[in-house]
Amino acid sequence: MSAISVHPSDLPIEKTALFESRSGELAAFTVDFGSAKAGLVMGPGLFAGLPDDACQCPHWGILVKGQWQVPFTDGRTETVRAGEAYYLPPGHRFEVVEDSEYIEFSPTKELTETYTVVARNTRP
Repeated sequence: MSAISVHPSDLPIEKTALFESRSGELAAFTVDFGSAKAGLVMGPGLFAGLPDDACQCPHWGILVKGQWQVPFTDGRTETVRAGEAYYLPPGHRFEVVEDSEYIEFSPTKELTETYTVVARNTRP
C-alpha cells in the first residue's frame, strides 16, 4: 500500500550546485520538494532524444518562491512567479530566473522515463 502523505524531512536529498530536491511517491505520482538557483537551465541538450528535445512529462505544482521562464516547443514562452500554481504540459523546457522553491507533482512513469534520458545526457 502506498503512503497517503510525505514530509520533505523524511525524504532522501539529491543535491547539486544549482538545485536541491527531496522526492517521494504518492500512488502513481512523485512529489518533489525542491529549490533551484537562478541560472539553472533545463534546455534542449538535457532532453536530447525525447520528442522535440523537450520534457515530455507533465508537472503540476506551486512555485513558492522565485520565478521561472518556460519555453514550449510551440514557440511560446510563459513566466511562472512566486505564489502561482502551475501546469507544465509535455513539450516544455525551463530556466530559473530567480532563486526558487517549489512543490511539484508528476506521474512517476513519465518522470522516470524523462530522468533516464536526462541522466544519459549529463554523463561525461
